[in-house]
Amino acid sequence: MNEQIRRILEESGTKTSKIRKLLLLGLSHREIAELLTNGNRGFVWNVYRRMRDEGLIPALNSVPTGCCVSGLDFSFTRKFGIEIEAYNCARQTLADMLAEAGIVAELASRSHTSRCWKLTTDGSLDGNNTFELVSPVLEGEDGLAELEKVCWVLEALNVKVNGSCGLHVHMDASDFNITTWQNLLLSYKHAEAEIDRFMPNSRRGDENHFCGSLRRFSDENIRSRRSLDELQTLLGSRYMKVNLQAYSLHGTVEFRQHSGTINFTKIENWVRFLGRMIIFAKEASLPAGIRLENFPFLEEKQKLYYKLRAKKLAV
Repeated sequence: MNEQIRRILEESGTKTSKIRKLLLLGLSHREIAELLTNGNRGFVWNVYRRMRDEGLIPALNSVPTGCCVSGLDFSFTRKFGIEIEAYNCARQTLADMLAEAGIVAELASRSHTSRCWKLTTDGSLDGNNTFELVSPVLEGEDGLAELEKVCWVLEALNVKVNGSCGLHVHMDASDFNITTWQNLLLSYKHAEAEIDRFMPNSRRGDENHFCGSLRRFSDENIRSRRSLDELQTLLGSRYMKVNLQAYSLHGTVEFRQHSGTINFTKIENWVRFLGRMIIFAKEASLPAGIRLENFPFLEEKQKLYYKLRAKKLAV
């Protein structure tokens, strides 16, 4: 063993202080975990993250294709919100049925803030009895369970969606720093071609005015911005697949690409996909040209789900 490493290990300081010194020596997370934490790389990642945020160690820009990020906790605990655009049901009828299911929903204007579900109108939607159903702040697994009940009600009322409808997901961004924002934009941009494959044609590339592509922005332009304000100015509009302007209003990042749906399986998988991408973005960004099967933040079950979705939409 290197004598310098041995001296650090024999010091009387805390594990955290030793990890910090070993990171500065250039040891990998795996090596440090084997030396100090019985293989627990999560502990090492947390120390690395603090050092990165303090500017003591450079952030990872990307991971190689096929690389797995061990040690990250991908449990879904983040606060989030959902906006479901649909038609074929009177708002009051939907509010009454939601109430029967124990879900409080109010008829309100788009600008009205509410702690419960909100039913609003949206002039961009086509069809009879159009509406937008906006959730309150939901959180983690309990939030998904509540969302599932809402989807049951929508299905029971024969609510429909068409090409004018979208599904917008807001994710809490209160813990983001500039590196997270940059990594998230780069990851989504580099994954966009693959994401497009499991979205309908109307939500791909720049086909939809309400969810513009990120591929028009160079990696250099994204990496050179030094604040969220500068990134917001770069994108220039909220009508992007990843909307950064939502942070100024709600403290969130909004994802606008998904097509309209009331299917809970589709919504749940998309919410979990985004949650995992955010956790990954706190550490690194996906490389350009990456394929779905190599997304390091997805489990095999999720990869299979989206692979099958892509096949179905390719028919």
